[in-house]
Amino acid sequence: MAKATGQGSARAPRRTDSLSRELIVRSAIEILDGGGEKALTLRALTVRLSTGYGAIYHHVADKGDLLAAAADDVITGVLSGAAADAEPRAALRGLVLALFDAIDAHPWVGAELSRQPWRPALLDFYESIGRLLDALDVPEAVRFDAAGALVNYVLGVAAQNAANARLHADDGDDGRDRETFLKDTAAQWARIDPGRYPFVHAAATRLGEHDDRGQFLVGVDIFLGGVSALG
Repeated sequence: MAKATGQGSARAPRRTDSLSRELIVRSAIEILDGGGEKALTLRALTVRLSTGYGAIYHHVADKGDLLAAAADDVITGVLSGAAADAEPRAALRGLVLALFDAIDAHPWVGAELSRQPWRPALLDFYESIGRLLDALDVPEAVRFDAAGALVNYVLGVAAQNAANARLHADDGDDGRDRETFLKDTAAQWARIDPGRYPFVHAAATRLGEHDDRGQFLVGVDIFLGGVSALG
């Protein structure tokens, strides 16, 4: 009896307020942001929410369902923050930058979107891109390819940045070590043969100073310049 009592006293107190799917998703996002997909377990959720497995399963089917719902929540936030009255070019630029920033803030989102590209929130995002390309007079015959190229660019660059961030985090680095890495790489580029690699050698100074977000926007502007020629 004493042993059973001791075990009971060690249990975390159960929550007394109601549990909602929205609260579960928000808590899952916090866990994902803090430790990535590996950190998100139903056990971790029960501890954070002071509840049992049954209460979690009442709202979500499994971890996959939870990941998808968390990604949907992030993308829905991107769409809700879009400027509805902006000029099409500015609106498109702002929309893809918002997605880039969202994946930068939530590095796990990019992988989840690639895993389930049919999710409603991502379909809504594609639909918004398609409408803006239509407003920019991009011909219907190439609109699908243009939308795919733009979204793939955003997801690809954001995923690469997220991978770099995870690499530094796994090594115990902070943001300053990214600067060190770039400066070390730039120093290596500066030492190569300028006769064989003239562009790379000349770009060494820019590499050490460049900003990922700024470089991403340059790519978006190059895309926009290209699609403008299609109209």
